[in-house]
Amino acid sequence: MPKTIGSTELRRMIAAGAKVLEINRAKVDSLNVFPVPDGDTGTNMSLTIQSAVREMNLCTSNRMSELCDAVSKGALKGARGNSGVILSQLFRGICAECKKHEDVNIKAFARAMENGTRVAYSAVSKPKEGTMLTVARMMSEFAVSSAAKFRDFTVFLEEVIKKGEEALAKTPEQLPVLKKAGVVDAGGMGLLCIYRGFLGALNGEEYEELAAPDAQKADEDVFGDNSDIINLDLGEIVFAYCTEFFIINLKKQTTLADIDRLKEKLMQIGDCVICIGDLELVKVHVHTNTPGVALTYALELGELDRVKIENMLEQNRAMRAKREAEKKEMGMLAICAGEGIEAIFKDLLVDRVIEGGQTMNPSASDIADAVQKINADHVFVFPNNKNIILAAEQAKALVTNRTIHVIPTKNIPQGFAAVLAFNAEATPEENKTDMLHALDNVRAGQCTYAVRNTHLNGFSLKEGDIIGLDDKKILAKGSNIEDTMMTLVDKLKDSSHEIITLYYGKEVAEEDAEKLAARIAEKYPDCDVDFHFGGQPVYYYIVSLE
Repeated sequence: MPKTIGSTELRRMIAAGAKVLEINRAKVDSLNVFPVPDGDTGTNMSLTIQSAVREMNLCTSNRMSELCDAVSKGALKGARGNSGVILSQLFRGICAECKKHEDVNIKAFARAMENGTRVAYSAVSKPKEGTMLTVARMMSEFAVSSAAKFRDFTVFLEEVIKKGEEALAKTPEQLPVLKKAGVVDAGGMGLLCIYRGFLGALNGEEYEELAAPDAQKADEDVFGDNSDIINLDLGEIVFAYCTEFFIINLKKQTTLADIDRLKEKLMQIGDCVICIGDLELVKVHVHTNTPGVALTYALELGELDRVKIENMLEQNRAMRAKREAEKKEMGMLAICAGEGIEAIFKDLLVDRVIEGGQTMNPSASDIADAVQKINADHVFVFPNNKNIILAAEQAKALVTNRTIHVIPTKNIPQGFAAVLAFNAEATPEENKTDMLHALDNVRAGQCTYAVRNTHLNGFSLKEGDIIGLDDKKILAKGSNIEDTMMTLVDKLKDSSHEIITLYYGKEVAEEDAEKLAARIAEKYPDCDVDFHFGGQPVYYYIVSLE
């Protein structure tokens, strides 16, 4: 009957939560509102908590504050899609409260849940009820109001989960689109999976912990490549010398405890310490200002081999000079899927393109890393998918030496329109204004297929039906792609549109796209009609009307 949880229990809880979510990932994905093959809520949440687990496993300290910091940081770095971002903020708030205690009692954990809900709600500009936020709020409200009644943590969590299940069951009544689709909220289901993992860990149920990055492989990577020592933000170097070596022919009196003590000594004179091995061979890596001291410590254990000492200060100076010479005021980053779409963005002089879209939302860390690789003071980010916008906004917190301007493009045509509005002679603020205005001048649609039977937006759909939709609802359905596209274009078009552009996906033949373009041109002679290879997955066509 545990009354409190310490850092050891919290580690097990988070690892188990990640495991239960991963087991149920496909089930959570299947709860997507639109019956299209892009349900990825479970995947995004799973990847987010797995990132937290990886960071947690890299934390060697058993202090609650350091463990909580690692979990919070890992969740933020790995946040993918709206559900992943919200989950990362729930963890951020929970960890901020838990880190105040070495042993967290029921009342403290209830306050942590309440804080997590508050932080998560603040991350969403217009929170909707009937989502995972609602489930989290109802669970935390119950936890705070009833915490004093419980003496056993497991009984407390059982009741919290029951309240969460009640909240989840009510989501279709709170959000009509869920009721029409005949599903409960996917994010709420994912959150309950995590809490069931928490409970299982405290009950002593065995869950296979998610594997951390393979330590041996990581060590080989460090020894083979020191590119990580010069961060792309080129901040100040604290420890000047990257020092690496092997210890061989260890002395007979050397013990495994001596190797552990060597690691502790190295941590006192530097950072990025790796000291692993056995009584046959030890690998050492440390960034330090006193490499001679590190070598002297090692000599107490055995002989040195393959010593390498690199001056990171000089490397940093050279890199800094090069980057400053090449730096520009403004750059652009686009997120998209499909080699044809990527090629078009590059032709439009976008600096970097990273893969992302339906079923493959990049994390906030992925976006931040890509921004760091653009050598510009101001970087415009085009998410090109409504489920990536929040992650792009979160990336701002991970980048301190550049100004990120997120242009909330919800689809590829809006992304193209925003990029075309860029003017290298204008100021960043002028460009941002022009790009936002450009979004109003384009309307987009997509054509794909239904993945299940449902009734939505006035359509009775069967698995395999071809459907056409905009960013909000289904507009057309049919038994073949071409006829459905004709109906979709008709629903999207108004008298102001003069240009219709088709981007055909990887499953569509060029001759079919050409045939469809000709048919559209014949029906709308007042419009210029063109088609391009997009190569995108999921959608047969993306159509732009301007």
